[in-house]
Amino acid sequence: METTVLAAQALATGLIGAWLTLGVRDNILHPAVNETYTAEVMAMTRMRAEYPDEFAHVAHRAVTNRAVQKWAFRLVVAAELMAALVLWAGVIALLLAIFGTVSVETGQSVALIGAMLFTAVWAGFLIIGNHFCYWFCHDGAQNTHYQMTLWGVGTMILLAIG
Repeated sequence: METTVLAAQALATGLIGAWLTLGVRDNILHPAVNETYTAEVMAMTRMRAEYPDEFAHVAHRAVTNRAVQKWAFRLVVAAELMAALVLWAGVIALLLAIFGTVSVETGQSVALIGAMLFTAVWAGFLIIGNHFCYWFCHDGAQNTHYQMTLWGVGTMILLAIG
């Protein structure tokens, strides 16, 4: 049973690692695709246009400085990259644990750290997005962030109880 649990943990960790790796790849190769929306959320552009009365109450939160917006995006990409690398290290450590080369505890610990980083990225988007009231006009992004946070939490639970 222990081998099956380790295999399931490696698969679950690898799946979130693969998902995040594709996102990091796109953010590095095609930064304008996501950076544009990150800047839009920080500037509260859609809220200003679609909900001007509500925007007036929270307008002081908007960050319109392009240098700050770009710096924030780069910070996110760095956090995603770090999480992806630790997730893959966790997958490798779990696979090595199956073969007895690495202790089970080490494999699970490394994978759990990766899953925590993955979850922190998406929970961070939820928290910071809430600050910028992105639920007014970016509900699709908010839903994605919830789903990724839940996926990360589920993976952490599997790693912790396995």
